[in-house]
Amino acid sequence: MDYLKISKASDLADKKDRRLYRLLEILPGLLSWSTLIILLVLSGYKPIWVAYFIIAFDVYWLLLVIYLGINLFAAYKSMKRNLKIDWRKKCQGLSTEKGPGPNWQEIIHLIIFPTYNESLAVIRPSFEALIKDGYPVDKMIIILAIETRAGEAARQRALAIEQEFGAKFKHFLITVHPDNLDGELKGKGANQAWAARQAKQQIIDKFNYDYDKILISVFDMDTVVTPGYFYCLTYKFLTVKNPYRASFQPIPVYHNNIWQAPFFARVAAASNTFWQMMQQIRQEKLATYSSHSMTWRALVDIDFWSSNMVSEDSRIFWHCYLYYRGDYRVEPLYFPVSMDVVMDQSAWQTMNNLYKQQRRWGWGVENLPYLIFNTIKERKILPLYKMINKILVQLYGFHSWATNALIIGVIGWMPMIIGGQQFNATVLSNNLPVVSRTLMTAAMIGMIFSAIISTRLLPKRPPQYGFIKSLAMVLQWLILPVSIIIFGSIPALEAQVRMMLGKYMGFWVTPKARKG
Repeated sequence: MDYLKISKASDLADKKDRRLYRLLEILPGLLSWSTLIILLVLSGYKPIWVAYFIIAFDVYWLLLVIYLGINLFAAYKSMKRNLKIDWRKKCQGLSTEKGPGPNWQEIIHLIIFPTYNESLAVIRPSFEALIKDGYPVDKMIIILAIETRAGEAARQRALAIEQEFGAKFKHFLITVHPDNLDGELKGKGANQAWAARQAKQQIIDKFNYDYDKILISVFDMDTVVTPGYFYCLTYKFLTVKNPYRASFQPIPVYHNNIWQAPFFARVAAASNTFWQMMQQIRQEKLATYSSHSMTWRALVDIDFWSSNMVSEDSRIFWHCYLYYRGDYRVEPLYFPVSMDVVMDQSAWQTMNNLYKQQRRWGWGVENLPYLIFNTIKERKILPLYKMINKILVQLYGFHSWATNALIIGVIGWMPMIIGGQQFNATVLSNNLPVVSRTLMTAAMIGMIFSAIISTRLLPKRPPQYGFIKSLAMVLQWLILPVSIIIFGSIPALEAQVRMMLGKYMGFWVTPKARKG
């Protein structure tokens, strides 16, 4: 059986394999809940133990904040430096150099935009940005991938875009993904896989394009490329070692509607940007996320995206990593693309949508049993040391996502609340809040640093907003300690619980809204 196409335990026919996969699906949530429950129980029975653990954990958190802050600053500097580079000139410079591989002018960019119910106000700027990018549009193949279930309105929007932009590109193709295909999960992955196969049949193979000279970018519909992106991507592809064993990851910044969105949504979006920036520095921990690019050769080799996955953006990396037996990586571009902050008609609906979005991102934990299971089944052909390292990195990441904020914000108070009079009479009980408060105050430097970087990344303030709005962009970071619990730990923990119980999630499309 091809284990690389598994999405959940029920995909496996063999009972023993199915039981093993279910145990692996239970593992992440079991570890997270065990951590929280054990600390909670010990807070009542062994409060001194927990108090010392909390102090040690606060020290660890402070050191982690400092470490991540250094990485964030390094990534910020690299991104600002790359934005100043004339990537077109650098690509043209490659034309005069002798060496193997294609010339930059031979590279074709195939860009897929999966869309469901986004309005023209969201779709149009993404296409305008392709033209403003500066890369020759006659070397771009555009696929606008719509869904049958989106109805006639989606088809009319696609035709309007084709009429306005279609003739500007080398090829422009509208694909219509059929509904209710066997084995598919309704979602972005199935749509873009269908679109890529249609592009292969109707364009790539029909016109006999060289697979090794095509780079494919799959962009969320709200993705607006920053001018120079495709020159930067092309240069990176032509200059890195073994480019056909790499995906290429830009930095997502949520600037399309940043001045319009509610403050809590802005904080969550900026936090995600910072995390992606820090991951670019730590390349060994980097996986593909949201809008990214890769070679057409690799995509065809693995038979396109999984059509039964929620987290198709990260699964494509792990699929390639396993297919090429550990010889695959993500190359950081240190170059931004702009997307939408979650926003709806009311603050309450925006909160609801934001939570659902974070829970869907937390569902990326489904890749963990996939990795462990494939490592066990294919241990004779996979590089075991590399696989164990990747698994531990992922396990730590999802565990800390679900538990760290709760340990600091909730569990840290439990020894004093349920530890009993005997513990509350100790010197340690009196000193615990003082020590924790001191360490957390020191860790606030990370929040201040985030506010500074966030402010420096902001696009120019629209004329309808005044100084108060700019001030709010800084003060919003005061809610970060609450935000990382409500829109971080809790949705991540819920996703893990759902996988524990076999209550598999479907793909939830984040509504896109902009004012004006």
